[in-house]
Amino acid sequence: MIPRSNIRNIGISAHIDAGKTTLSERILYYTGKIHKIAEVGSDGDGATMDYMELEREKGITITSAAVTCFWDGTQINLIDTPGHVDFTIEVERSLRILDGAIMVLCGVAGVQSQSITVDRQMKRYQVPRIAFINKLDRVGANPFRVVDALREKLGLNPVVLQYPIGLEDGFEGVIDLIEMTAHYFEGENGENWLKKPIPEALQAAAQVARDKLLDQISIHSEVMMAKLIAGEEIPPQLIWDAIRQGTLCLEFTPVLMGSAFKNKAVQNLLDAIALYLPSPVERSAITAIDVATNQPVQIYPEPDNPVVAIAFKLIDDEFGQLTYTRLYSGILHQGDKLYNSRTQKQVRVHRLVRIEVDKRQELEFATAGEIVGLVGVNCASGDTLCSPGTNLSLEGIFVPEPVMTIAITPKSQVDVDRISKALHRFSAEDPTLHISIDPESHKTLISGMGELHLEIYLERMKREYHAEVYVSAPAVAYRETITQTANFDFTLKKQTGGAGQYAHIKGRLQPCEDSFIFENQVVGGVIPKQFIAACEQGFKDALKTGWLKGYPIMGVKVILEGGSYHPIDSSEMAFRFAAKQGFEAAFAKAKPTILEPMMLLEVETPSQFLGRIQGKLLSRRALLLGSETRNNDVVIRAEVPLAEMFGYSTEVRSLSQGMATFSMEFAEYRQLPDNLLTAIK
Repeated sequence: MIPRSNIRNIGISAHIDAGKTTLSERILYYTGKIHKIAEVGSDGDGATMDYMELEREKGITITSAAVTCFWDGTQINLIDTPGHVDFTIEVERSLRILDGAIMVLCGVAGVQSQSITVDRQMKRYQVPRIAFINKLDRVGANPFRVVDALREKLGLNPVVLQYPIGLEDGFEGVIDLIEMTAHYFEGENGENWLKKPIPEALQAAAQVARDKLLDQISIHSEVMMAKLIAGEEIPPQLIWDAIRQGTLCLEFTPVLMGSAFKNKAVQNLLDAIALYLPSPVERSAITAIDVATNQPVQIYPEPDNPVVAIAFKLIDDEFGQLTYTRLYSGILHQGDKLYNSRTQKQVRVHRLVRIEVDKRQELEFATAGEIVGLVGVNCASGDTLCSPGTNLSLEGIFVPEPVMTIAITPKSQVDVDRISKALHRFSAEDPTLHISIDPESHKTLISGMGELHLEIYLERMKREYHAEVYVSAPAVAYRETITQTANFDFTLKKQTGGAGQYAHIKGRLQPCEDSFIFENQVVGGVIPKQFIAACEQGFKDALKTGWLKGYPIMGVKVILEGGSYHPIDSSEMAFRFAAKQGFEAAFAKAKPTILEPMMLLEVETPSQFLGRIQGKLLSRRALLLGSETRNNDVVIRAEVPLAEMFGYSTEVRSLSQGMATFSMEFAEYRQLPDNLLTAIK
């Protein structure tokens, strides 16, 4: 059995089309997990990690696939995540449970919009990462420009460990700046890894790059600093140790480079995973909440402790539900019982498997730090599973709010049950997918992160459940808010014979940056403590439906200042109802307005189409933030309302003869111009 210090739980994440899945395929090939390389979007079976039929058709990664492979005595549990922003929850879920990550960047495009999102997610979960600059064989590749962008756009401290031997169609390999050797990759699939002396023409440049590397990392090693000052040779082990230390404490990011598609320098990356990324025992303790006392508890990766694990992804197939699980402490055996702290029910682990994409290897047990699959465990994504007698809840995953909604109706009666089963499964799988019923039309509403997100689920419903539906046009998830302070003073007084209903509340609403804040300023017991929580719940009830167009309310701070109660007629329900009514009355007086979701848009186009694309964006109410030139292409950055972006993919293709691409992610909610208020239904 491999020691836990040799386990690496890592993810690969990046902007869409940076080459994550291609890189994963090479990693599986060089570690002996597969014996034939398949390409994304190729004829035949497609990439191993894109195992869903839909992924192979579209040439994109939709779900995070997990695979275990081995490299030189190190067990690598690899998660390949989607790059498309519509599937950002998949990246979020994976980073939540990983110990380290590889951030893949295109050697031509560099830091793109989704790279910034991925960086923000990695920082949120404090995940140490290696940067891999891919596609150095492409025209316009410039790894040094990408390194500058890592520093300027992401605020990282990149430490360059390699120097390229040629670029574009002359890219041959890399120079290792630690051992000062040139690495070449020969054979049909680059499997012959050759180390040779550095070409004479590159020796001076490589020495300058090495000196810069040593200067950057010597801050982490007094021994290295002393040797540098004394002019002594620095042994490689000392350099590796200093880089590892700086990477683990998030002070800098090792940068490697290569071309996954051309099978160059992937083996170096595998070495770097083992050298620089943390094992489960090296990550800091995880904080959980004791459900009974609501107190934080530190979870350490010790096998002797009770089991604590998080279910971070669900897959349904012909064998039943498979639950991807990260084990944080304890040892889990087949047949063990686990306690679900959310449902407060016990579940039995019927089978324990190591997940190898869509294949499974049976396990007798798993130890703290491993990522395994549980078969036959009924739970939802994000649930905490622990030993009976332990009632802990691990901190939740950040789940962004959906920004787009469609309505669906079944085409026939036989589709009703199928749709219900599909939506029940999809909503358990994906926290960003919200299902509700329109109270007026009684249609089923599906809300998600964008057009592609919803389109994929409709396609899966059709293929996996054979359910046919009629789909309405997508609707934007608007919000309502207030623009000024307003007071409320509301009394609920009902006498119906016997005990009545009485509640009196006073306070004010005011705009705020957060979604909702409740502040209790009641003094002197004019409202008893047991009714304060009911008031807060009543205010939350009022947030569900706005006063202008019925959209949910956000950006409101409620300050409860006083009121009165009746010793017999007052109740929690009375105060909850009074709070809702008081909120609604004040909301109408606080100059309410509509907020619309704004998207951060990046369009990459050949320069000859720049003018017409910018012109059309302005007609879609876009705010142009600037542009930059990358070789013959121009990248336009803009903020644009989501409501104006329906059908944009067709338009941008026709404007650029199919040569432009774009990516879009949610930025913020912003006030809708007054002249457009009447157009909102």
